[in-house]
Amino acid sequence: MKKLSMLMLALVLVFTAVACSANEANNTEAPKTDTALLAGRYVGYSWKGEANGTKFEDSNEYIETILELDENGIITDAKMGFFVLKDGYWISRQSGNAYVDVDFSVAPIPAVPGEDYKAGDSMFTVHTADMMSFYATAVDSTGVAAVAIVDPVTRYQYEMKFDKDFDFNTSVGEITIGSGMLVPTIRTSGGGLLKPSEWNSLADKTIFDISPWSHVINDVGVLEGISNDSSVKDFLAALGVEFNGDQPQQMAVEYGYFGLGGWKGNYDAIKASLIGQDATQLTSLVDWSNSRYAGAINEQNVFGVDVESGATKTVQNSFDGISGATVRISREATSYQRALVNAGILDESDVIIGRF
Repeated sequence: MKKLSMLMLALVLVFTAVACSANEANNTEAPKTDTALLAGRYVGYSWKGEANGTKFEDSNEYIETILELDENGIITDAKMGFFVLKDGYWISRQSGNAYVDVDFSVAPIPAVPGEDYKAGDSMFTVHTADMMSFYATAVDSTGVAAVAIVDPVTRYQYEMKFDKDFDFNTSVGEITIGSGMLVPTIRTSGGGLLKPSEWNSLADKTIFDISPWSHVINDVGVLEGISNDSSVKDFLAALGVEFNGDQPQQMAVEYGYFGLGGWKGNYDAIKASLIGQDATQLTSLVDWSNSRYAGAINEQNVFGVDVESGATKTVQNSFDGISGATVRISREATSYQRALVNAGILDESDVIIGRF
């Protein structure tokens, strides 16, 4: 009897083992990730020159992304910063601080564009780390008004000087480059989407229609609602100039940022777009499956160097997209992806090195 009981127990154990093995073989569900490990703060970087082999510690510009994730990988907070090394100090492009002075005795003269670039004569002296969407205005004691405004597409500083006898009811549409009243004096950056080699092809353009991307100037911000149909008076008033009747009143130089507000406005908009997103699903700021972008990624995962026919070497996002102004969002995307690498969501081999 004892032997029979032992035999029955052995058979039960065998059948149990076989059943368990069969259930394990039929269970195709992937093991679940412990999402609790995602909660925390993660930092990522991209830097100037990386695509050419420059090491982070040797670069003079970098972008930093800081993400706060909850246990499910949802972005609860985000911060993005652009830092530039000047005179041995790292400064933020988003500070919004500037020193601006105006010399009303200067008649603005156009810069020589192209490969042999030469700055023109400018009324304005500007020292700032942030020329994105920058503008400045002033009116002297005789009623002469001066304006400087940086076009986000060509990245040139355009200047306007209106004598006291100017008809300020003139429409902005008449203030063209070819008229001599909208003068591109200084190239603030060599990285413009449009790089003019001469000015004749833009002779009939105003500050509002240099490019289809020019809508970022007046979609939002201080120039919202101002257009080529507006009067110069309304344009200047939007920039802070006060009028007595049709005459501008004396004012010391003032400056600001149109659109979303320069680099700070751009990065604040990126932050707003990220909060609440699932970082395990949003693995880049750019949809790299887009054929226009995918064709510009080489075997080293570098974007914008080896470009196939029909592809593009820059990713511009305007008001309709992420940033609110024309910025090369691929470099911000690199920094964002590196934060996801730090979080364990991506591998370094997944990172696309964008154009800086």
